[in-house]
Amino acid sequence: MWYRGGVGQWSWILHRVTGVGVLVFLCLHILDTFLIILGPEQYNHIIALYRVPLFRVMEVGLFASVLFHALNGVRIILIDFWVDLTRFQRRLFYAEVACFVVVMIPVAYLMLRPVFGW
Repeated sequence: MWYRGGVGQWSWILHRVTGVGVLVFLCLHILDTFLIILGPEQYNHIIALYRVPLFRVMEVGLFASVLFHALNGVRIILIDFWVDLTRFQRRLFYAEVACFVVVMIPVAYLMLRPVFGW
C-alpha cells in the first residue's frame, strides 16, 4: 500500500525545496558579489547577465520561493504554538495558498512587465 500523503506532505516538500532554492540563490549572490575583485569592468560584464529576460523570470521564481517559504513558516509557527490548530491544518494551508496567490499575481505582473512590454 502506498502512502497517499496530503496537504501536510506537499507543504513539507515545498518548504524544503523553496528553502534549498533560496539557499542556492544566496550562495550565488555571495559569489557574484565576490567577483568584484576581478575589477569593475569584468564585474559589470558579469552582472550584465542579470539583465537578460530569463533572469527576470528567475527572479520571479526566487520571489515565489521566498514568499511561499515565509508563509509556510508562519503557518508552521502558528501550529507549533497553538496545538489545537492541527485540526485546521488543511484550511490553514489553503489560506496560505490563497495569500500566496493574492500577493504573487500583482508582484509577478510588476516584475515581468518590462520583459513582455505590458
